[in-house]
Amino acid sequence: MNVACLDLEGVLTPEIWIAFAQHSGVDGLRATTRDEPDYHVLMRRRLQLLHEHGYRLADVQQVVAELVPLPGAVEFLRWLRERFQTVIVSDTFYEFAMPLMRQLDYPTLLCHRLEVDEHGAITGYRLRQEDAKREVVRGLQALKFRVTAAGDSYNDTRMLEQADAGFLFNPPDTLAAAFPQFRITRNFRELSDAFAACRRDFDR
Repeated sequence: MNVACLDLEGVLTPEIWIAFAQHSGVDGLRATTRDEPDYHVLMRRRLQLLHEHGYRLADVQQVVAELVPLPGAVEFLRWLRERFQTVIVSDTFYEFAMPLMRQLDYPTLLCHRLEVDEHGAITGYRLRQEDAKREVVRGLQALKFRVTAAGDSYNDTRMLEQADAGFLFNPPDTLAAAFPQFRITRNFRELSDAFAACRRDFDR
């Protein structure tokens, strides 16, 4: 049995934090896991900036509600789900992602939770588990699934390493150079071809 594990932001949808940075004018919020390999460093910086500028959960949710999937993402995901059981494995938060999940026809999403105070301020976050993306793949493999994974950022690389096959999707040049073992795909056509080739190999 074959399972596909996909990152969300940068693969199927725009980057939520970049969109909020553009909306708010807080340039420091543009940094993503494509720039900072340490997720905890990145999140502490984001929370500090939200606090400094007085932004709350509802402010971010308002921006997310206006986002749409990347061009071709809905069609690609529909194609993929006909051929693989598909799981979205993301370092986003359930409190952000639901408007995007609705537009993607509610695929299974495994991500994290935010901590929010009585005033609606984001005060912290709770990981589903440490090294969560890799652990999803390990768990599926323990259930005898073959896993093919795709992502675009540093936080995806351990998932790709653990998977039976892994692809980078339109990564920054620095990431592609640091992980030359992963096939690079630049668009949904190339990503579809890569998944289809894996399916053929697995089914032999």
